[in-house]
Amino acid sequence: MLDIMAFGAHSDDVEIGMGGTIAKYINKGFRVGICDLTEAERSSNGTVAIRKQEAALAAETLGVRERISLTLPDRGLFLTQDAIREIVAVIRMYQPKTVFVPYKKDRHPDHGHAAEIVEEAVFSAGIHKYQDAKKQQAHKVQNIYYYMINGFHKPEFVIDITDTMEQKKASLRAYKSQFSRTEQSIETPLTNGYVETVEAREMLLGKEVGVTYAEGFFSKRILLLDNDLFGG
Repeated sequence: MLDIMAFGAHSDDVEIGMGGTIAKYINKGFRVGICDLTEAERSSNGTVAIRKQEAALAAETLGVRERISLTLPDRGLFLTQDAIREIVAVIRMYQPKTVFVPYKKDRHPDHGHAAEIVEEAVFSAGIHKYQDAKKQQAHKVQNIYYYMINGFHKPEFVIDITDTMEQKKASLRAYKSQFSRTEQSIETPLTNGYVETVEAREMLLGKEVGVTYAEGFFSKRILLLDNDLFGG
């Protein structure tokens, strides 16, 4: 059973969007898992085998013990019953209290599609008469939040990752095939200072709330804040 499960279309999506938050909550004792929906087989750089090795190293860097890699088609993430059923099985197996998915406004269509599929799976996982392939019991996820991958958007809330920003950067550096430019690599948006851009974004978000670094998120529902917000 997990407290938090973060879904991404490809390995490295979750680290880009919320690697610092994952490390922060693992350090606090929370149980956190990552689920990559595809094997990123259509990546311009790297291979499936290399990406799996990099993903394992990145997870280890953040302290993640459970990383699931599904085999839904890269650039073929569409809202189908088969895709939903496969993710329902993952949700019911690990029973996360909170789920994170990519923010839908993103230059890469797979990221938005991943969010839509997981949203459907979260709902279906809680329906007792909905059967997944393993015929597991229903599980209701309590919260679903969205993290940013590409671009900059004004988030609805942020999480201070000042103490774990170095872990986040280390997890990104694990993906050498994606973020390191070599003579053999194909030039992509990721090979041209992408990690530095992510760091700059988190620094800017941090400045907005008076900390050094922060990651931004969106909520599917209205958030309830307790009296501590007003010093109560």
